[in-house]
Amino acid sequence: MLLQWPRNWPTLRGSSSEFGLIMNQATHPLKGKMMAGAEMVVQILADQGVDVIFGYSGGAILPTYDAVFRYNAEHLNEDGSEPMPLIVPANEQGAGFMAAGYARASGEVGVVMVTSGPGATNTVTPVRDCMADSTPIVVICGQVPTQAIGTDAFQEAPVNSCLGSVAKHTFLVTDPEKLESTLRTAFEIARTGRPGPVVIDLPKDVQNWTGTFRGTGLLPIPGYRQRLYAARDNLLDDRKCASFFGMLQASKRPLIYAGGGVINGNAAEELRMLSDKFGIPVTTTLMGIGAVDTTLPLSLHMLGMHGLASANYAVEDCDFLIALGARFDDRVAGVPDKFAPRARRIAQFDIDPSEIDKVKTVDWSHVGVLKQDLQALYEYGVKHRIEPDFSEWHEEIAELKKTYALNYDRESELIQPYAVIEAINDITGGDAIISTGVGQHQMWAAQYFDYKHPRLWLTSGSMGTMGFGLPAAIGAQFAAQDHLVIDIDGDASIRMNIGELETATTYDLPVKVLVMNNFGDGMVRQWQKLFYGGRLSASDKSLHRKDFIKTAQADGFEYAVRLDERKDLETVVREWLDFPGPAFLEVIIDREAVVYPMVGPGLSYDQMITGDYIPNRVKTTKEDIDGSSMF
Repeated sequence: MLLQWPRNWPTLRGSSSEFGLIMNQATHPLKGKMMAGAEMVVQILADQGVDVIFGYSGGAILPTYDAVFRYNAEHLNEDGSEPMPLIVPANEQGAGFMAAGYARASGEVGVVMVTSGPGATNTVTPVRDCMADSTPIVVICGQVPTQAIGTDAFQEAPVNSCLGSVAKHTFLVTDPEKLESTLRTAFEIARTGRPGPVVIDLPKDVQNWTGTFRGTGLLPIPGYRQRLYAARDNLLDDRKCASFFGMLQASKRPLIYAGGGVINGNAAEELRMLSDKFGIPVTTTLMGIGAVDTTLPLSLHMLGMHGLASANYAVEDCDFLIALGARFDDRVAGVPDKFAPRARRIAQFDIDPSEIDKVKTVDWSHVGVLKQDLQALYEYGVKHRIEPDFSEWHEEIAELKKTYALNYDRESELIQPYAVIEAINDITGGDAIISTGVGQHQMWAAQYFDYKHPRLWLTSGSMGTMGFGLPAAIGAQFAAQDHLVIDIDGDASIRMNIGELETATTYDLPVKVLVMNNFGDGMVRQWQKLFYGGRLSASDKSLHRKDFIKTAQADGFEYAVRLDERKDLETVVREWLDFPGPAFLEVIIDREAVVYPMVGPGLSYDQMITGDYIPNRVKTTKEDIDGSSMF
């Protein structure tokens, strides 16, 4: 029998190492109890503060699924709800992206629980996606019994081999005495340092084994912890702070370049304080959106290949670039030598030492915990009364934002996707959680929405995984049950995991799903028209017959509406958002709508293509771009 962790006993919402200290000072109330391995798994999940599990069952994981069922039945919340509901997707990939959406929206570790073989291998893509975007999840995979491993048993797969190369770490538990410590250590690795996915391969016989619950213990991983503590203890001293502020005071056009590390490191508030106090404008990567309120005067929103022209020109003009938790990736610094060409100094902060000087050589760097580092900078600047005057630069920033603002054909009779985003944004006011698939709609959502807070923007950045949006929105809705969650999707992207529409209605989640339908792979078509002579190879063949409204209705959506008249846009959008349950809206958009600005391969920011409605400094044509690089 699984016993309840007392209500006054601390659950883990932070570092596993800190939790270990707690456990050294107090005895777990269940210490010494005889439990099955599966029961230990569930109890440790409860100890870690897990309040939802995403997964699909199968023979090799059934003992743990049964333990979850019994735990929930025995420990119902006061309102009758389950303390750890197990959410069943249409596909294990969906479970992985639900866990990612939950983690991204909450800042906690998402949990996936699947069976062996195809159950495990179906998580490869979300695990890689989480690794690339530094998202903390723990994946528990059932495995064939220990003695059957390596025999090509039914539904056996080499999980370590399949997932070891794409996860932050993988464990194969063959010694049941190490089960407890392995589970706790998995959470520690997932959430600390540069967060990421950890996989536990759990044989069925280990789940069925019975032993004594210890209630404490971590695996000895001295190398990892040494690196972790080194970063944690590498505090910014007065000497380094003085050096940083010396560069700041010597500059006239400083610019903060903030990435996903600001969000993952929960350092958004410290970033905002630093920016406000010392008057430093901020631009963010795709993954850094929300690190600063995009409506503020010093916010330049997103930079990069499809970043705002004003942000990209600010990068061109700045003389001191400050990179915070950003990787100088190819979407931002496609040509490193041409990135920030007028910056006399570049500073870089990161938790991962491998990112320093990896793409762009910098003049000043610090490896540490970003939240505490930014706090140290702020306090040093206040203490030493540093008050730089960047008023001229602020005027230039304001002019850039005014002159090179986003725009599109506002007279067209066809529904423009940008107008759809603007209509939603006017109603939600920059406070909705926005999840997206991958494609043109993803960039439009990044560009045209306001984001006033961190963890409101959920998308697949580095991997660019189509099908991410809908399951991630479902996961986010479990993390933020009282928050408006919207999936902005495309007709091609949503098809990848369209089975999860039924998951939304099964659990009666008030997720709002928008499909902007341009009848094909719009981003691919955009590139094919620009650089491949208009030859629409494979991009214009298979996306014409799907009736999304009938699909949504078949999956239980009581609100499922198609919008194809511009005059009805505002009315229908409000009706859709106001619907009290799951709601589905398909909008037939202009098939020729494209994503601008666009910085092509091999070009600098001052060579952006901006189309007919956004001004630019240098008129760039498709002939200027090397079309051999797809995206």
